Amino acid sequence: MHVHFSCITGLLAQLSLTYAKLEPNYTSPSGVQIFNPSNFFSATGPWSMMSIAGDTLYISGMRGIYPSNSTLAPVGLTRMRQAFQNMAALAEMAGSDTNSCVRLVVYVTDMFRYRPMCNQVQVELWGDDPSRYPPRTIIEVDRLNDDDIVEVEGTFYMGGLAKDHSH
Repeated sequence: MHVHFSCITGLLAQLSLTYAKLEPNYTSPSGVQIFNPSNFFSATGPWSMMSIAGDTLYISGMRGIYPSNSTLAPVGLTRMRQAFQNMAALAEMAGSDTNSCVRLVVYVTDMFRYRPMCNQVQVELWGDDPSRYPPRTIIEVDRLNDDDIVEVEGTFYMGGLAKDHSH
């Protein structure tokens, strides 16, 4: 497995986030739980960070924002890596992990420039075995919020763990 030190450092810096007690901000009458963890950056609009419906966790499009100070990481690989780390940290808070990812959707503003970086970060997170990579759709868009370069959203299987989110 080929993992860059900066990726490990970023994930270790977020470990404190993964041990927070996760409580839903709202639960719908049908049981859909909405989450905006207080120890993460705030949503930049009228949306939530993630929701759980049954055994499925849905994570909103994550950008390369540092949870510690709500600022964007530098443009390029650092920001791409931070966007994926944010998604992974939220999945862990909810009781899932990257190995339970069932689908990724990645939005980039320049396919030629950012697709190789996206591929590199995915290898860092999922390893060198292509049979472990989750299905991914990558889409080039004209523009993202705050003229950002990347947004990554994930869907995760909770494996029956969706009933208790206290960790």
